[in-house]
Amino acid sequence: MRAVELSQHYQGKIQVIPKVPIRSYDDFSVVYTPGVADVVKEIASDVEKSFSLTSRWNTIAIVTDGTRVLGLGNVGPEAALPVMEGKSLLFKYLGGVDAVPLPLATRNQEDLVKVVQALEPSFGGINLEDIESPKCFYLLEELQRKLKIPVWHDDQQGTAGAALAALINAMDLTGKTKEESKVVLYGAGAANIATARLLISYGFPAGNLILVDREGPLYSERRDLDSMMFKHRWKYELAIKTNSSGARTLDEAFKGADVLIAASSPGPGVIPKRFISMMRRPIVFALANPTPEIMPQEAKEAGAEVIATGRSDFPNQVNNSLIFPAVFRGVLDSKASKVDDSMVIEASSTLAAYARAKGLSRDYIIPRMDEWEVYYEVAAAVAHKAVELGYARFKASKEEFRRVAKERIIAARKVISEVNSVVD
Repeated sequence: MRAVELSQHYQGKIQVIPKVPIRSYDDFSVVYTPGVADVVKEIASDVEKSFSLTSRWNTIAIVTDGTRVLGLGNVGPEAALPVMEGKSLLFKYLGGVDAVPLPLATRNQEDLVKVVQALEPSFGGINLEDIESPKCFYLLEELQRKLKIPVWHDDQQGTAGAALAALINAMDLTGKTKEESKVVLYGAGAANIATARLLISYGFPAGNLILVDREGPLYSERRDLDSMMFKHRWKYELAIKTNSSGARTLDEAFKGADVLIAASSPGPGVIPKRFISMMRRPIVFALANPTPEIMPQEAKEAGAEVIATGRSDFPNQVNNSLIFPAVFRGVLDSKASKVDDSMVIEASSTLAAYARAKGLSRDYIIPRMDEWEVYYEVAAAVAHKAVELGYARFKASKEEFRRVAKERIIAARKVISEVNSVVD
């Protein structure tokens, strides 16, 4: 109820505030007509100037159709708006990014592609949010292919990037290697399908991964494989290339496994302790919210050596808020044309290195959201990677990108602080 009271009091979480000072009536002739005509002519002669002469360079759209909002399901675009407003606030506070919530009143995937394509001239990037599977995979692929600005689906790439960052350090602590570890991904929705694909890109052998959906482990001879090929080709592709041992039951999947990454239904009791006991020096990530698939104490009692959840009141919160604000800060600062898996891996590796430098422990494998310096580091790493890959419209050194990111994020927090003082 507190959230409803807050929303009723403020009537929304965000607003638009001009950047250009208006000191007299004469200023209108500069910021609008007739002076603005000169800016129009500049951009008409070279559309790339829209990234330097307008707010496009720092503005993204948060696009949703409201079909998979939090754990509430298909609530529609109007009901999705408060979530998108909250995301906008996080973008601004954590990344200094201006994000515009855009819930759309269509569920047709082709229509969604057309609408977002039509929006491209207004934005420096697109963040897809809370869209049902498998539609979300199609939208990400199509829009990444068609647009010349970065397109990101946070439920996929953000969650996968945070999980990889935590896993790099968890494996370091337990002496495991990516080449020899068996990984069970419990849940085969957007988060874990993206995580599986990212792990493969990072160097985990595909055959050592086992994805589990409601029917059990995915494997190449499962009875519903033909149907899956037509209804969900992304899951089908992983069923073909993963699980080289051919595990067909949960017992077979968990026996001797090194890592569990669960992104499925909220617990408790979704994953029994006995499955953890079957693993080898287990690393357990139980990421469902608000309640993990298995509670940390239960996982520990079953032998888990390193445990992470999606909650801030337990150690090792694997949260995509560590990823998306800094990634967008980086792609916007470099004016990148795209964001790909290698840039996500760069963000994950930078997060992991930051935590390692501070000193790893079983209760600290990934930075906390209040460790502000990490956002500057990740933004700089992503921006510099965009330069290396040839995606950047603006090129600079990693040190320069870090300085710019820090200045912009601190400036955004200062504005929010000033708003707080006025409100208080």
